[in-house]
Amino acid sequence: MEEKLKFGEALEALKDGKRVQREGWNGKNMFLFILPAGKVPKTAIHDEKLRQVIDAEVQGDTFDALGSIRMFTADKKVLTGWLASQTDMLSEDWIIM
Repeated sequence: MEEKLKFGEALEALKDGKRVQREGWNGKNMFLFILPAGKVPKTAIHDEKLRQVIDAEVQGDTFDALGSIRMFTADKKVLTGWLASQTDMLSEDWIIM
């Protein structure tokens, strides 16, 4: 049986590079992960709107990107900027994958 964690413990596991999920989530294979902060080459931007902003506002060949918590969804998509609900933060059914 997997150890059940509080939200703060799950957050620490994320910071350590692990994937976490809630035992009670309905979608199979849904989990959270962290995309860490780092320097991103402008050539890595494929979204036209984002590229226009970065080209207009940032000098040089790279830009700084902040880290974020992301969710891999049940339908195999990546949700950028996942936000915890009150229920998520108060739950004690988090598990490390």
